[in-house]
Amino acid sequence: MKQLSIRTNSRSEMIDITRAVESVVEEANVRNGICYVFVPHTTAAVTINENADPDVPRDIIMELEKVIPYQDNYRHREGNSAAHVKASLIGSSETVLVEGGRLLLGTWQSLFFCEFDGPRTRKYVVKVVATGSETENRKS
Repeated sequence: MKQLSIRTNSRSEMIDITRAVESVVEEANVRNGICYVFVPHTTAAVTINENADPDVPRDIIMELEKVIPYQDNYRHREGNSAAHVKASLIGSSETVLVEGGRLLLGTWQSLFFCEFDGPRTRKYVVKVVATGSETENRKS
């Protein structure tokens, strides 16, 4: 298991963390298994979506802002209820298969850290678990 740090730059944004997660998979030296990505925050999340067009994450943030506005009749005194709702909808974890020592993501897919209450320094956790026999899992 490895804990990684990330610095966000605005209240709401999606940051591609795929390369950082791939590095953890490489370090784990697992050929076939499962990679878990977990965000231990109540106002941030993680998701898988398109990485080819930067407008996709922007559109996701834009639509979330429309559906869950920052200012509303929230009762939470801290003033970040919208961030809590968005994080709950997107989710705090993702599971990705590992095949041949690589994340099994689609051509256009990436892992995104989703910030909804920034800017902040955040963390996320990556755990890689081998499946199958030990000899099948060790990379040459």
